[in-house]
Amino acid sequence: MLSIIAAVSENNALGKDNKLLWHLPADLKRLKALTMGHYLIMGRKTFESIGRPLPGRPHVIISRNEDRQLEGVTVVNSLDKALDLAKDDDQPFIFGGGEIYRIAMHLVQRIYLTRVHKYFEGDAYFPELDPKEWQLVEKQDFEADEKNLMAYSYEEYKRIS
Repeated sequence: MLSIIAAVSENNALGKDNKLLWHLPADLKRLKALTMGHYLIMGRKTFESIGRPLPGRPHVIISRNEDRQLEGVTVVNSLDKALDLAKDDDQPFIFGGGEIYRIAMHLVQRIYLTRVHKYFEGDAYFPELDPKEWQLVEKQDFEADEKNLMAYSYEEYKRIS
């Protein structure tokens, strides 16, 4: 089952200048729990924004330059090649950024979103979810606290049909 995992603002902003717009330790803990042991498929800019491979998860980076050498990851030049590498994983994750989410959206069955309850100006945005295609199956709301300075929700969507 191919899934997307993302953190987005109320207006679907993902980031600006290749950086996240917030820091939510609880979201990072959830990200680790959901993705540990599974493939993370992402674009080059997303990988560069992280700065290193996340432990315990094979990384496939999609880049127009397939000859690019990045330490600790596999680089391919298409989503199809990335998915082929992850074919034995029962739940690989599309990990961003905005362009990769858009090209993968028609292939995924599940979306795990962290919705940050604030509006941000960004230069990368998550695609709008069509309610005819996606059903919200679980939602948990959280207030801001001393570690997570903004209110947020975990939302899980399942493709309809």
